[in-house]
Amino acid sequence: MSRLEALAQPAEAATNREFLRSVFASMLRARILENKLSSLYKAGKIVGGVYLGRGQEAVSATLGTALIQGRDFFAPLIRDQAGRTAFGEPLIDCTRTYLGSVEGPMRGRDGNIHRGRPGQGAPAMISHLGAQVSVVAGMLFARRLKGDLDGRVGATCIGDGATSTGSFHEGLNLAAVERLPLVVVVGNNQFAYSTPNDRQFACADLVERARGYGIGGFSVDGTDLLACASVLTEAVRRARAGMGPQMVVARLLRLSGHGEHDDASYVPGDVRDGHYGRDCVEVAMRQLVENHFATIEEIRGWQEKFAAEVQRAVAQAQQEPAPDPYREKWTALATRFPLANPTPSQPVFP
Repeated sequence: MSRLEALAQPAEAATNREFLRSVFASMLRARILENKLSSLYKAGKIVGGVYLGRGQEAVSATLGTALIQGRDFFAPLIRDQAGRTAFGEPLIDCTRTYLGSVEGPMRGRDGNIHRGRPGQGAPAMISHLGAQVSVVAGMLFARRLKGDLDGRVGATCIGDGATSTGSFHEGLNLAAVERLPLVVVVGNNQFAYSTPNDRQFACADLVERARGYGIGGFSVDGTDLLACASVLTEAVRRARAGMGPQMVVARLLRLSGHGEHDDASYVPGDVRDGHYGRDCVEVAMRQLVENHFATIEEIRGWQEKFAAEVQRAVAQAQQEPAPDPYREKWTALATRFPLANPTPSQPVFP
């Protein structure tokens, strides 16, 4: 069993020192990276939007760590840098995409968060909310048709707003009927952009919808790393064990605007100051120290190490060229197959 497979084992995850240290490292690395991206955006160095996962790192990183790289599928959403990091995305993939480098996974030509490496089990993010549920369900179903599904799990993250879309319903219904090993994590950050929960759905908790689909449902405090570790690893375990789709609803609060262009002034003060307004990174830090999983000195060392890694990734991406429209073949992920009988107006691309 590889170290990555060992980390993904669900047994007593909330007390597993190595698992929790790995999750927290991904949370911290993602937070430091996104703080840098925010600074670059405000300095006018980034074209397009910057969307941060502040407040959602515990959920995202736990899911990414619970999955097995090279075997499972993970379709992250807009605030899942921590999950991307935990699932193995190099920092340079992120900085290259945000800074428009032609060396990036999308060759400098797509939205800042629309990056992925499908061949490695990480499909590129889709802006149409809820659509990734169908994508991952399709990837799992395709593996079943090939006789290669056993032991695999597919996971995706969505926001509370996406649960109101048709794509969410269609994808989850298909997965439920086919009993696919799909884990859908709903980050209920209380606002679909600026629309509060009470204008989105009438049920008391979104997890109640799981019963309607006939699938497993969990509710968790998304600000609590130990709780996330216990619940998310159990959801992944059940999906991997053939118990069908699992839905986890994580209660939390987005600690920034929808994007760096948004000041989130629509969030009431009492919500900001409430339980879910606490910083999950700070909560996780206290939990690790209090349970003797890490020391303050170790954490400070990680902060310095990750800050240096981020600086190197940013510096490298800034030195790389942007795409050249006169040389570009305009296929970031697809492969162009040779035509059978090319003509001068139909060039052959490798």
